[in-house]
Amino acid sequence: FRGALHATPDDRGSAVAATMDTAGKAVLFSGITVLISLSAVLLVPIPAFRSMAAGMMLAVGFVLLAAMTLLPAMLGNWINRLALPWHSVGEHRSPAWERFADRIKPRALLLAGVVTGALLLLSSPLLGLETGMPGINVLPKDKQARQGYDLLAQSFGPGGPGPIQIIVPAGQDAARVVDTVSGTTGVAMAFPAQPGAAGGSIVTAIATTDPSSKESSQLVERLRDTLPAGVLVGGPVAENHDLDQTLRDRAPIVIGTVLVLGFLLLLFALQAVFIAVAGVIFNLLSVGAAFGVGALAFQHGWLAGPMGFESQGYLTSWAPLFFFALVFAISMDYTVFLLASAREHYERTRDGAEAVRGSLAHTGRPIVAAAAVMIAVFYTFAIAGPLPMKEMGIILGTAVLVDAFLVRLVLVPAVLYMAGDKAWWLPRWADRLLPDVRFAH
Repeated sequence: FRGALHATPDDRGSAVAATMDTAGKAVLFSGITVLISLSAVLLVPIPAFRSMAAGMMLAVGFVLLAAMTLLPAMLGNWINRLALPWHSVGEHRSPAWERFADRIKPRALLLAGVVTGALLLLSSPLLGLETGMPGINVLPKDKQARQGYDLLAQSFGPGGPGPIQIIVPAGQDAARVVDTVSGTTGVAMAFPAQPGAAGGSIVTAIATTDPSSKESSQLVERLRDTLPAGVLVGGPVAENHDLDQTLRDRAPIVIGTVLVLGFLLLLFALQAVFIAVAGVIFNLLSVGAAFGVGALAFQHGWLAGPMGFESQGYLTSWAPLFFFALVFAISMDYTVFLLASAREHYERTRDGAEAVRGSLAHTGRPIVAAAAVMIAVFYTFAIAGPLPMKEMGIILGTAVLVDAFLVRLVLVPAVLYMAGDKAWWLPRWADRLLPDVRFAH
């Protein structure tokens, strides 16, 4: 808006119209990409996940609505009254970022190779990624819940705080079920069956391992395979097992949905096959690097000492799925913002190199400023008490750091420089099928 107002200082309406016709479209598509990424989490049949995703989608939707309606209505000449003294009110295209783009061009292949190699290296810990439900060690030792849990474990063994509850329906031999449970590997003790009001009975068993451990989860599977049909295995351990299994089963569906919808939206908005494919790949590199750092920090415990937590030996089960949607949404936001500007410059000049140069000159500063705010916010979560909050802070903060400073400002320009005008190619059949979306005013 500042640049448009500088061009037409006496015509606020034209400046707002020019802004909404260019940056407004980029903001709209950016918001839609975030909503699409978060909507995929609704495919997980867990109420807590769906409620969190719905809440975030509502927040994004209201912010997007305000950006498309309230903000344009408020824009005016007052916007430059509090400008910093060293900032030129008419300056929109940054000479510093132009020079930065010029330095990338002759080194495009080298920079693309170095950044891609670094991101793949950061992503490599994903090859051994382990997930599991959070145990009691996510709480500090001075909390009452942690102290009570430890006391139970000392009195009844590691499995004492999370008993396995087995429901035997009416008509089945409860004593036989108790004998079967007692003889199952991994069971420390099984209490006599307690009759219920409806004729059935409940058998309580204590595992030899911690309720959140992989061994306890395997015990639940053994009991379900061994016990007669109709006997139900529940309790905290079974809940953890079923929740973890649901997340694992749904992860490919959610991730695939996010990738496909992200590609289609980029193709719809930017009208270029290479750009849409590359945009998804760039986002995957950012996501992989962020989760790789998360695996090193929490699964392998590299940050356990400096950040004062006990490593569980795995990431929390819901972290990969939920954080993937969040990280991909953030990455897509930056992708659309940068590439929409590149598309705008390409429509005006039909010069692939100038499109890269112009997009960096116009979006470099906003990307850095927005990323700095988000990094500060996310890394603040890393100093919070509970371990899941630390995981969220480190993974999301690293994702923004890597995505903004390595991917968007170095890798994307380098790849676009190498692709040239071919980056904006669109098959004729697709050109006829897609609506005419333009970013140049």
